[in-house]
Amino acid sequence: MNFTATQINAWVGGYMWPLFRIAAIVATAPVLGARYLPPRLKALLILALTFVIAPNVPNVPVVDPISLAALAIIVQQILIGAATGMMMSMVFSAFVIGGEIIATNMGLGFASVIDPQMGVQTPVISQFYVVLLSLVFVSLNGHLIIIRELAESFTSMPISTQGIDRDTFWHIASWADQMFKSGVLMALPAITTLLIVNVALGIIMRAAPQFNIMSIGFPVTLMIGLVVMMVTLPVIVPQFVQALEVGIEGVHKILSGSF
Repeated sequence: MNFTATQINAWVGGYMWPLFRIAAIVATAPVLGARYLPPRLKALLILALTFVIAPNVPNVPVVDPISLAALAIIVQQILIGAATGMMMSMVFSAFVIGGEIIATNMGLGFASVIDPQMGVQTPVISQFYVVLLSLVFVSLNGHLIIIRELAESFTSMPISTQGIDRDTFWHIASWADQMFKSGVLMALPAITTLLIVNVALGIIMRAAPQFNIMSIGFPVTLMIGLVVMMVTLPVIVPQFVQALEVGIEGVHKILSGSF
């Protein structure tokens, strides 16, 4: 059997170009790119998705794998995948920020652990919300939604040397304000309650200086903060679902070029 250089380039590119986009999404998306997943499992997931999705990718350009055009395609596929995964990760980051605000007001800002999802050090309150929302994300088939968007992205944004431009990245950065809004909105009940508690403790300290406020202030704020978390927990899931819908809408805009 004889193969021409064009046929070989088409066969290699048909799997290589999707591989970079898929690898970038898996590396940056929530749950799929979590640090607690072994690298070998991620590699198997990337290869499996590539072998399933690549045969159905339309209009694959035939480019010499060792050329400037191939380098431009690789860069574009990595940028598309990273931007898509980043948009979904921002949803989780919003609640990490909210957990940090709550932990700081409760006096637990110093109690930090390594977040297995992000691989960074976060307060234990943030870690609680990350674990909870990761379970909600999986129960809502969020990981399957990411894979579906990934498969459809090769139709809405075909493989080429052009894809995400500077304006798209600017819109992604400006969209990050939603992350801070969601985090503050989530922590607002705890902020208000603990502010009232701290004002009350300040008044008690002024009215009765003989009380050791430092010894009773921390247990009181900790207990009230946990009560507020328990009371507001049923509201967190709808807020997360709403933020997830906004994130998916942002992914649609990225992949359709309508930002």
